[in-house]
Amino acid sequence: MELSTFLDYAGDPRAAADRAAALESAGLDAVWVAEAYGFDSPTLMGYLAARTERMKIGSAILNVYSRTPALIAQTAAGLDAVSGGRAIIGLGASGPQVVEGWHGKAYDKPLGRTRETIELTRRILRREVIDHHGITDMPRPGGLGKPLKILTKPVRPDVPLYVASLGPANVRMTAEIADGWLPTLFVPEKAHQVWGAPLAEGAARRDPALGPLRIVAGGLLAIGADAAAVRDLARPRIALYVGGMGAPGKNFYNDLAVAYGYEKEARLIQELYLAGRKKEAEAAVPDEFCELISLCGPEGYVRDRIAAYREAGVTMLDITPVGPDPARLIETVKNWL
Repeated sequence: MELSTFLDYAGDPRAAADRAAALESAGLDAVWVAEAYGFDSPTLMGYLAARTERMKIGSAILNVYSRTPALIAQTAAGLDAVSGGRAIIGLGASGPQVVEGWHGKAYDKPLGRTRETIELTRRILRREVIDHHGITDMPRPGGLGKPLKILTKPVRPDVPLYVASLGPANVRMTAEIADGWLPTLFVPEKAHQVWGAPLAEGAARRDPALGPLRIVAGGLLAIGADAAAVRDLARPRIALYVGGMGAPGKNFYNDLAVAYGYEKEARLIQELYLAGRKKEAEAAVPDEFCELISLCGPEGYVRDRIAAYREAGVTMLDITPVGPDPARLIETVKNWL
């Protein structure tokens, strides 16, 4: 099992990248860079490539609407080149609030777009001449374009492509065609009941050449006799996703909370959050939910949590270390993996 963390760039992104780079020597295997509608992730990933030597650098996520498949493939090739073959490209549909509200694109055909982006990215990285007609036309019919192949030679023709997915159809597709899976709010003890069937159905159609599906999941990390209190730091994130990431009936994370068995709580969290009562929404998050998406407690407890993630199929444990010495936490956990 590998160990990763997300880049925290709420403040100065260069300082955050420097902190992440400092964790490389503690044993961190990968760092993920989010995008949403803040700083773009490829710029920060390029900076991380220059500041690091060994750890992998991933996007989590590039949405499949605001960039063409060709540009995503160019980003994969460019990052892989400047990092010396350490790129991971996390892709996803994001959501209509960002895609339509920020990028001004219609939120349509999310599964088809993701599938096509993966297919075209792989073909482009293999330096195929692209003549493709689907959701994206390459070249555009009736225009001056002609079929092309990427001008430069990628370092790797098979840069790993991970997909952020939650719904059954999207998870089924992920298990079929992606190199890896980036689930959100992943509860290892409940994952099989929610995603077991679509993962198995997708795996049955998977090309053996891809190898097993890699899974990235984890949460807050704190080790110590009083570390259980750190679980409460998960409340704002859960409330944001379950309550605020979409309108009623259009929130994938709320649907996930319902599937986990928190139907009443999910409804209340959303009502409170959308009414602007965020602190009350956070208080409504079940204690169990906070516990099950984190790794906070005494040493033996954290070891058991790691075992639960491993048993659920997680191949890269993604952690957010909490405390004055994140390098020590990472080094400790790395020695347990």
